[in-house]
Amino acid sequence: MFVFVCAGCGAGLTVPLSQVELPVHAHQKYGNGIQLPVLMEPGTFAVEPEPWGPPWRRWEEVAPDEAAARGIHAPVHAVSDGPPGAVVIAPGDARGTVLVPEEGGGYCCGLDWGDGPNMACEACGLPVASRIDDCSLWQAVWLAPDAVLRLPVATADDAGPAVSSWAELLEETRATPPVEPIARWAAVCELDHWWSWSPRWEAAAGRALAHLLAAADGRPVTVPDGLAAEVFRRALDALLPADRPARRAVLAGPGLPAPGADADMVLVPTHPQTGEPWSPDGPAASAYPVPLPFGIWKWMAFPEQHLGLPMSGTMPDGVLRDDPPAPRPHRLFRADSGTFHRTLARLPAARGPRLREILENLTHHVRAGLF
Repeated sequence: MFVFVCAGCGAGLTVPLSQVELPVHAHQKYGNGIQLPVLMEPGTFAVEPEPWGPPWRRWEEVAPDEAAARGIHAPVHAVSDGPPGAVVIAPGDARGTVLVPEEGGGYCCGLDWGDGPNMACEACGLPVASRIDDCSLWQAVWLAPDAVLRLPVATADDAGPAVSSWAELLEETRATPPVEPIARWAAVCELDHWWSWSPRWEAAAGRALAHLLAAADGRPVTVPDGLAAEVFRRALDALLPADRPARRAVLAGPGLPAPGADADMVLVPTHPQTGEPWSPDGPAASAYPVPLPFGIWKWMAFPEQHLGLPMSGTMPDGVLRDDPPAPRPHRLFRADSGTFHRTLARLPAARGPRLREILENLTHHVRAGLF
């Protein structure tokens, strides 16, 4: 475990934290005026390896060789000139800081990135972090990598939290439901809400769809029936030609049968602590891995049915309540366009004309309801 301290005076800025995978929805902007929850679980932190945050430069100001050196292979909206390695934590895990409101930016419904950190070290005043809680953004505190230091903390057994095995994750990790209630910011009495596709699922689908298109090599892609089809099939059919032999994507991972040699791509979970994707053995070892967050992959691979709850009171043993299932969303599934664009632009396949055309026409695809 680690704590983060001020690089200027050494004062503690966080509680002890364990490192986990950076959520795929970390930079998602969802809807308009939407109240999103806290990004990180309490007691955890994640690191953004790329530069992120202000100052920003327009794509036209970035030289092609610089973009290529940074692993960006297609035009993006803007490029960050901030330092790499920003650390994101839950707001409740911050300590010893004070808010600097005039540096907050945003102010639609809360705080945005502004022009730099909006939290300072309480002891010395050094700007150390950005508190983000504006509408349509995931609530978080981002520690500035050049203003904090990470120090190890001794635990009771000096070993820290063990990395869970895939079997342990399958047994202990909760699946992420694909549908959830969404609320507007400042909703009165929590009445202004509706059931919608999960923002987490839409962001995860955006990343996975970019990998599926990159691995398709201009051929159609088939996905399994069920949730995988509901999430990916409509976009794949619209964005890929249908006049060539199809490539096959299958679900693979712990607890599932081993994929066969005919699998060209495997939809696999990433480890929630390390971020490493699950790798198949045998004939499908060379298949292209398409990453999904573990909780989303688990629900896709082992969908949970609506189960009645045991009835309490005077009902006989074994009688179940007939609770209605959660309402269905009012629209078809759409992958998150921002996550899709960010992912695909960083895959070398985006240099090709077919994927470059998809990115150039992304606004059209959004209006058509694919994203």
